[in-house]
Amino acid sequence: MRCVVVYDIPEDRLRAKVADICLDYGLERIQFSAFVGNLAPSHQQELMMKVRKRVGKREANVQLFPLCERDWEKRITCIQAKKEKETGSPSGSAT
Repeated sequence: MRCVVVYDIPEDRLRAKVADICLDYGLERIQFSAFVGNLAPSHQQELMMKVRKRVGKREANVQLFPLCERDWEKRITCIQAKKEKETGSPSGSAT
């Protein structure tokens, strides 16, 4: 089942550890603090248990949203790749 994991964690080191956990489960980063991917319900629970253990008593807000295929297909996106800089001589330069 597809799921989205988002988090707000003020501590840099802890935030990086939670991102590593998400990557370990094969999730793809879609924003700095958001991941998406396919996880079986048992793996969703396992991931969140690892996150809870890593967070301990520190400040964190980590949420996992399971999405059925029908809801995933209804998503609306606007994805635009970053344009690469053009190479060559600057305009108006004499050669």
